[in-house]
Amino acid sequence: MINFIICDDNKEFSEKIRKIIKNYMMNFDIVDKFYMYEDYGEKFKSEIKNITGFKLYILDIETKCNSGIDATRYIREELDDWNSLIILLTAHNELKFEALSNRLYLLDFINKFDNYENKLKEDLDRVKKNYDNREKCLTFESNRIIKRIDFKNIVIIEKEKDSKKCIVKATYGDYIIHKTLNEVFKLLDKRFIKTSRSSIVNVDQISEYNYSENKILFKNGTVTFDISRNNKKKVCNCVKSC
Repeated sequence: MINFIICDDNKEFSEKIRKIIKNYMMNFDIVDKFYMYEDYGEKFKSEIKNITGFKLYILDIETKCNSGIDATRYIREELDDWNSLIILLTAHNELKFEALSNRLYLLDFINKFDNYENKLKEDLDRVKKNYDNREKCLTFESNRIIKRIDFKNIVIIEKEKDSKKCIVKATYGDYIIHKTLNEVFKLLDKRFIKTSRSSIVNVDQISEYNYSENKILFKNGTVTFDISRNNKKKVCNCVKSC
């Protein structure tokens, strides 16, 4: 999924940007989600903290409340987010040097009065390539520390009994994540399947599946029997196709 965070105090212009992106995304099998803001106030700051996954910010340099440059600095330095892509928009081209001189790693700087639609579409091509080639990982917070586990290293994810937490079992250790199993599943890609209401497995990590014993053996020696009757055939088909 790609999260598009758009901030501009001109609602009509924001909607034009959203429509350009929406029309572009119709060509791909990628889920998109939009977050629309008119300024960089407390709502903006508090909400973007909780947006997880791949993000593209499209920010107006000048709004009634703070600047897009300050917002970009907040994203990079306060949130320590150097992975999200950021495009700055402005009606004042003279601000370009100021924006670029801050070394905030911008994807682009677009003048609203200089063929912005075509330039935005060109940037969306770059965003799509970046999204396709990204290192896919599960990102979560633990004890106020942001942690990332590469999808390829996740073996199995299990619901912790009588709680809304999950245990992520990776090739190099176990981690507690404060999300429900369904919430975690939405963050994963197609290599992961649910084997029951309480387990998600990485098909790429499966070594063999014993249908008669209803047992999955993973490459690192981990074993699970948590495969519901309705999911036995699905697991069997996935293993055969590997």
